[in-house]
Amino acid sequence: MKQKLLIFIFSLSLALSLTAKTSIQKIEPMNWWVGMKNPNLQLMIYGENIASTQPELNYPGVELKKVNRVDNPNYLFLDLVIDAATEPGNISILFKEGKKSRLKYTYELKPRNTKQNIHQGFNASDVIYLLMPDRFSNGNPDNDSTKDTREKDDRSNPNGRHGGDLQGVINHMDYIADMGFTALWLNPFLENNQEAYSYHGYAISDFYKVDSRHGSNELFVDLVDKAHEKGVKVIMDMIFNHWGIAHWMMKDLPEQDWIHQHESFFRSNFRGPVVSDPYASEYDTKQMLTGWFDVNMPDLNQKNPLLSTYLIQNTIWWIEYAGLDGIRVDTQPYPYKEFMADWAKAVMAEYPTFNIVGEAWLQKILITSYFQGGAKNKDGYDSHMPAVTDFPMFNAINAAFNQNEGWSEGLAQLYYVLAQDFAYANPSNLLIFPDNHDLNRYYESMNKDFNKYKMGLAFLLTTRGIPQIYYGTEILMDGQEHQGHGFIRKDFPGGWAGDTINAFTGNGLSPMQKEAQAFVKKLLNWRKNNDVIHKGKLVHFLPNEGVYVMFRHTDDQAVMLVLNNNNEQAKELDANRYREILSKYKTGNEIITGTAVNDLNKITVPAKSAMIIELSK
Repeated sequence: MKQKLLIFIFSLSLALSLTAKTSIQKIEPMNWWVGMKNPNLQLMIYGENIASTQPELNYPGVELKKVNRVDNPNYLFLDLVIDAATEPGNISILFKEGKKSRLKYTYELKPRNTKQNIHQGFNASDVIYLLMPDRFSNGNPDNDSTKDTREKDDRSNPNGRHGGDLQGVINHMDYIADMGFTALWLNPFLENNQEAYSYHGYAISDFYKVDSRHGSNELFVDLVDKAHEKGVKVIMDMIFNHWGIAHWMMKDLPEQDWIHQHESFFRSNFRGPVVSDPYASEYDTKQMLTGWFDVNMPDLNQKNPLLSTYLIQNTIWWIEYAGLDGIRVDTQPYPYKEFMADWAKAVMAEYPTFNIVGEAWLQKILITSYFQGGAKNKDGYDSHMPAVTDFPMFNAINAAFNQNEGWSEGLAQLYYVLAQDFAYANPSNLLIFPDNHDLNRYYESMNKDFNKYKMGLAFLLTTRGIPQIYYGTEILMDGQEHQGHGFIRKDFPGGWAGDTINAFTGNGLSPMQKEAQAFVKKLLNWRKNNDVIHKGKLVHFLPNEGVYVMFRHTDDQAVMLVLNNNNEQAKELDANRYREILSKYKTGNEIITGTAVNDLNKITVPAKSAMIIELSK
């Protein structure tokens, strides 16, 4: 009898001990929505010893289909199926040990987001403004350093945090819209709790939380709403290849294969062509796909089905929660390509009017085309990624105006890139750009030659594709990548109290900076309402004697771009050469200068300049 009593007391104390230690620290996604096209939902439950419990729920239209237990007892993954007729409400999830309920969690199912102007997508009618939130404007100095993050504010350090935030972007949404930008791409602003270099945002430590130094989840929703009120779409930057070493799961991984782990550390070889190479070795492929991007960026293993679903659902959550219009995918070729295709299919199935652009930092057109959805690849691969970055065009823009004219040099660089558009599934859905947050500043690449600067932008804003302009390009901000990334990501003047120069008001800008800003504003606002640029066919003529002519036209509209790359010599065009388009029109209006072109047979283009002529019948 005494022995039985001791056994009972021991068993009771063990049960009480387990109960005391069982807890829920996180459930992700934090909520979901009824009426989604995909009825399946995976809930990640995290808490000490949570796997010792048996979850149960009873809610009309919701079925707990499967409970997934993993190696780590602190995780459960619940597979739910939500019927199409399910009503919004709160699901009570009970976590039982035996017959007793030890924990109860209330999980909210919300109605779908019904705000106007959400999930619009972006296309060739848009011009995207790319900005780094930490370097644009400090709208709330109180959150420059926060208790829950390690790196503190240090504006004197080019690679430190400078205090820019989401409120700063909201405060200057009028500027973005007035300039003529119709879409906004923000570099990552989710929590990045690294000890250093956290400002850029690409080492995320919590996929569901805005960094407190940038604001809050609610403030981001406010930003999207304010942008939509101003006619500006919002594109979120997402990363699936890696997360930060400070990610909260790194202290307690669900399974060891959520990240790629090796006997000794090695980086990726950063060679994207390996992914499409029909002759690639296993060695090179493994290094490309499983090597870490950096010592502080653990490489994610998207072949783990729980992680794969976690990442896909995180994307869907942000789109629905914030009303996003598009996504820019960081390092598209680096994750497993099969996962990226599944991810893109899932997103586009849920949001058919959406758009996604993958960062395919590749130098060759055929290799770039492999990663755009709809490509007729010989291996059968379809990324389902509607848009990709056009780095070959970036290279051409930065070379064309700095080279002497030749058979394949100078303006021929632009011609030959466009001449290979047959390789792409959809050339109009390529992201074109003169620079970005990883590259030399555009004005720097033009050797600070204002004429070259204007020529390149005139081409960018009239050719096919979706133009993207990096913050500060409109005021001739400079900086070279080899100096360090902090020098190509300088603070936007006027974004901080006490700045002596204010680009938002124009105070303190040089005459040339003001001219550049006015030039960009004029072209953007002209382009914004010009369907012939958005949808018109493109016809171009071989560069000849340093002159390149391109038309965008429809049945009843046409715009003519003329580039004269000669350093000193003005050029009069041979109108007969362009008769197939010009014969339908009598006069024109030159957009940059606002001057009338009364005789299309006599068009003279000054040296090192561009003309954009809107033709009239």
